[in-house]
Amino acid sequence: MFWTITTGSDIHRDAQIASSARFPHLTGIVVHRDAVVGDRCLVMQQVTIGQIGKSGAPTLEEDVYVGAGAKVIGEITIGARARIGANAVVLKDVPADATAVGVPARIIMRKNDHS
Repeated sequence: MFWTITTGSDIHRDAQIASSARFPHLTGIVVHRDAVVGDRCLVMQQVTIGQIGKSGAPTLEEDVYVGAGAKVIGEITIGARARIGANAVVLKDVPADATAVGVPARIIMRKNDHS
């Protein structure tokens, strides 16, 4: 409770968060109790990893970057090495190695795309 009040964050203690995941700026982060945050994920400030209504919570696979202010919501999977842009609202799965930006988020790039 002390850290919730101090940082304005709400990271549920039952969330499955890998020990190697990093939250360098804890201010305003919300993580749902059913969320999964994989190895070496980097989650910036003001991020919400939560649910819509009674749906499940997101799964972030390994090495995911979530930019400041992003909202990752619902029973979705963010693939390994994906990048979520600042202030994006992600409501659908993001494939591995992809970048998602915007409101609602759209895929703008994959590592192996030539476009």
